[in-house]
Amino acid sequence: MDQAATQEKEISKAVVYCRVSSSKQTVRGDGLNSQETRCRDFAKYRGYDVVEVFRDDSSGSLTSRPGMQAMLQYLKQRPQDTHAVIIDDISRLARGVMAHFELRMKIDKAGGVLVSPSIEFGEDSDSQLVENLLASVSQHQRQKNGEQTLNRMRARIQNGYWVFQAPVGFRYELRSGQGKILVRDEPNATVLQEALEGYASGRFETQVEVKRFLERQPSFPKDLPGGEIRNQRIFDMLTRVVYAGYIESPKWGITLRKA
Repeated sequence: MDQAATQEKEISKAVVYCRVSSSKQTVRGDGLNSQETRCRDFAKYRGYDVVEVFRDDSSGSLTSRPGMQAMLQYLKQRPQDTHAVIIDDISRLARGVMAHFELRMKIDKAGGVLVSPSIEFGEDSDSQLVENLLASVSQHQRQKNGEQTLNRMRARIQNGYWVFQAPVGFRYELRSGQGKILVRDEPNATVLQEALEGYASGRFETQVEVKRFLERQPSFPKDLPGGEIRNQRIFDMLTRVVYAGYIESPKWGITLRKA
């Protein structure tokens, strides 16, 4: 029996670590609770007493997550006990090879032993090979998902749809057959329209006049103390093609077109 297996037999306490990749998944799904349930079942099977549960809702490529840091601190404060650190799947620890092994080292230094119902961690060469392969596959899946998302966004822009954060005066609305599209967000849409048309017609002769007009509107979002708006933000709004009904994305090679 290898050292890791011997060490596991001596462990009586465990902590559970759960992670989803975004805060939306904590609202739209039951990923965190499902992971916790599976980890608790595994702890019961192994005879561990689960003393704490830690959760994160951030990217698996990051190592400085609040839940992970809290777990490491918890383990460091209890050097007299060796805790099993239970993860539902290797991808819950990290979705990057470097991040995975960085966290593996930190957990080990903090006095934890990583275990999972999905993979048998060990110090022998075969176990390490499997772990390396699974960590690489997890990273590849994250990168592939990112590529697919960008491809979908690029294709949608080519078809004339905005895909970035909704600019002031617009909000997203789900439409059948079209997905999420920009629609007017009142009252700021009317306020901004008046500012843009006023500048185009000469009613407001300078950007400073546009700035003052918008600062006088109670509903319009301000970004400086005292209810002021940055000059750069005014310039950005006056030159943003989406307000003229067009769309472009130079970084993706998408030229100006009707939105």
